[in-house]
Amino acid sequence: MTSRLIALCFDALDPPALARFWSGVLGWKIADDPSDGVALVPADDTGFQIRFVPTDEPKSGPNQTHFDLTSTSLEDQQATVDRALAHGARHIDVGQLPEEGHVVLADPEGNEFCVIEPGNNFLADCGFVGALAGDGSQQCGYFWAEALDWPLVWDQDEETAIRSPHGGPKITWGGPPVEPKHGSTYRPHFDIAPVDGDQQAEVERLVSLGATRVDIGQGDVDWVVLADPDGHEFCVLAPR
Repeated sequence: MTSRLIALCFDALDPPALARFWSGVLGWKIADDPSDGVALVPADDTGFQIRFVPTDEPKSGPNQTHFDLTSTSLEDQQATVDRALAHGARHIDVGQLPEEGHVVLADPEGNEFCVIEPGNNFLADCGFVGALAGDGSQQCGYFWAEALDWPLVWDQDEETAIRSPHGGPKITWGGPPVEPKHGSTYRPHFDIAPVDGDQQAEVERLVSLGATRVDIGQGDVDWVVLADPDGHEFCVLAPR
């Protein structure tokens, strides 16, 4: 028994506008979404959608998860930066050093992302969306490796990373110290679904791995909200 990663979801004040931004940067198509959000369908091997769901709560601190976008050359890196800026991104300072080669940007709602310089060995075999880089503990990385049945591709100095056997971006956790939570919930979160369709059995399995049930005011819905060992909320969807 295992789960499949369906989508990375971002709370958004203006989901359609944020979807248009990321569609322009990534080249992914905007698709109809069964909920009241907006979805982007990958045009590469990413393997999961990006969804933007409405919220009234403005972003109040740095996200615990961000995209690392790769580059094939310095010219390619600059082209990605220029494209993002043209669609509404802005440069931000998160404490990066002048000698570091990556460029840190924020989308129109302040969600951070990095455009990585060419020659990055860790992302060498990844596509344009190289990694979903997270702030989290080693325990959290172990949990998600078991939850998704993805192998660990990095486990050193309390830093962990997993990747789908089918390729796509790596998901990483940077080890301690872990950035505190900002806002009532974590702004990006995972939507997952049981591969065999048994939602309740999968919820019980995830709890046995270290997840906890949480109430974010979801009310009477057909999805279950859990939190991973670091407290990051995620949703276990009902079979469709």
